[in-house]
Amino acid sequence: MCFSAEASFAGSAVISAIGVVTLTKVKKPAQIPFAAIPFIFGIQQCAEGIVWITLKSGTADKLQSTSTYIFLITALIIWPMMVPFSIWLLEKGKQRKKILAGLIAAGGIVSLFYTCCLILYDVYPQIQNFHIVYMDEFPRALVRIAFVIYLVATITPLFVSSVKRMWIFGVLLAVSCLISGIFFVEYLTSVWCFFAALISVMIYAILRQNQSEAKQIPEATA
Repeated sequence: MCFSAEASFAGSAVISAIGVVTLTKVKKPAQIPFAAIPFIFGIQQCAEGIVWITLKSGTADKLQSTSTYIFLITALIIWPMMVPFSIWLLEKGKQRKKILAGLIAAGGIVSLFYTCCLILYDVYPQIQNFHIVYMDEFPRALVRIAFVIYLVATITPLFVSSVKRMWIFGVLLAVSCLISGIFFVEYLTSVWCFFAALISVMIYAILRQNQSEAKQIPEATA
């Protein structure tokens, strides 16, 4: 989380627990990637908690580096592909699946770009004004383009999906990104990931709602 190590670990514990409960709601293999999102967010927040501790202590360089890359790989490489792919697996409409396939490809391009950046350039986390900022030397012009594609790949699928309540998840994610961009632009990666982690608990509600409706269908047609 973007305020302190304690808050990061507390958020990680809560979100991970909800993630475990969400995974228990899985009825089909296709639901696993989507249901796993809160749990992965929990791991990501735990990694940033460790970054906080190592930055404040000024020791454990290897642990700091490992935790930094766990956080960034999740934020920059995993999410752009996992979000559209997990929703593609849930989708039944052929036309919507085609659109989602295109968004998976877009996410893949972003993931490849950031993979190259993390390999070619160093990243240094710093604490500034009660937030963590990840200093890097990524090519700025390409980063701006990649960020736009990142937003398209991670937010648009939530509106393309025909799964009930998914659009609400999309609205909340878009609003959180807007707030992060306006008020925390220098710490966008850290702050938006925190907001997204909190919002991801809605995945539990989405899966539970759709499973409840699925159970009611046979009763209605009997």
